[in-house]
Amino acid sequence: MRRRVVVTGAGVVSSIGLGRQPFWTNLMDGRSGISPVESMDTSEHGFHRGGEVKGFTPGPWFRRLDPGCMGRASQFGVAAGRMALDDAGLDPLEVDAQSAGVAMGTTSGEPEYLRCFDDHLVAGTLDKAGVEADLLRYLAHTIAANIACEMGFGGVNTTIPCACAAGNYAIAYAFDAVGSGRADLMMAGGADAFARVPYTGFARLGAVAPEVCRPFDRNRKGMIPGEGAAVLVLEPLEHARRRGAPIYAEIAGYGLSCDAYHMTSAHPEGAGAARAMTSALAQSGMGPEDVSYISAHGTGTASNDRLETIAVKRAFGESAYRAPISSIKSMLGHTMGAASAIEAAVCAVAIRENRIPPTMNFEEPDPECDLDYVPNRARDCDVRVTMSNAFAFGGANSSVIFKRIEG
Repeated sequence: MRRRVVVTGAGVVSSIGLGRQPFWTNLMDGRSGISPVESMDTSEHGFHRGGEVKGFTPGPWFRRLDPGCMGRASQFGVAAGRMALDDAGLDPLEVDAQSAGVAMGTTSGEPEYLRCFDDHLVAGTLDKAGVEADLLRYLAHTIAANIACEMGFGGVNTTIPCACAAGNYAIAYAFDAVGSGRADLMMAGGADAFARVPYTGFARLGAVAPEVCRPFDRNRKGMIPGEGAAVLVLEPLEHARRRGAPIYAEIAGYGLSCDAYHMTSAHPEGAGAARAMTSALAQSGMGPEDVSYISAHGTGTASNDRLETIAVKRAFGESAYRAPISSIKSMLGHTMGAASAIEAAVCAVAIRENRIPPTMNFEEPDPECDLDYVPNRARDCDVRVTMSNAFAFGGANSSVIFKRIEG
């Protein structure tokens, strides 16, 4: 018999706060984390702002490993994981380590290795010792591996690199692991850090706004790159109740799909994204009318926001006009593989708090984006069911549904 899976802890590293409570407070206040980028040279670009995590010191979150021996994304992931376990009231030393696992999503992994390789190439030192070590140190799979090593968890371990939907994919993977009994505890989420390669890549695509991200607004000009991490603690409902754990929400189901259309452009009719939403609703045993809040992918690019609106209408029908939708990327920027993990954390916490975040910088409605985007102010309401949407390059679409525990 499949086990019910609940979220009992959440840890967030973001440009608007470190830890679940500071992050949530600033999110509800509509505070922006967009600022001039300090960690890399942006002089070659026409923009110089991002959702950079300022003042992050990894040391306090580490007990076993040396944070200097890993990349920034892994540091974020370990910190978010430690926060999540603390939030869940769990000591890793008291957990059955062999039944506890980690699933993390990422877009870029640890792209510093490309910078290191490039620096050696330019300097003519590729034959020097240490280049191989750099490559091993910054591979994508090290994010989940470092979290597992730091916590001592010897169960399921995987890193899922499916771009901006990766956090949701990791949560779906962990949900199945716990639900099926393959794991009794999973830490799941996503992490990505600022680096020259992805920052330049989005610049070359012409997808970056020069100053402000304004999702669904008529005058939106693009996304703003960001960085960060989020980790959720997932465990069986009966186990959480037995130990008296705080429960944010139950994961009701998920839907995954592929546009099978284009590497960077979404399907022009929103077909794949709509299919992910309808699949998530079907697995959850719910209808569109049951959804209290949709966390949008909402990057702020002209095509993404228009096509996401089309997809929501396609999946929800008339209920699309009744479900509040918002994009927190208006405050954090696009944190890549961490984005849907952070947004999933918001969906879980919103159920407990009965409050949903705003879409900031929304000034002029777009006739093609005519849904309720919760403009500029957080909203108090009865939040029973939430949906976290994420749609990635390669046409990877994901929707995860959270619900209030009713029995």
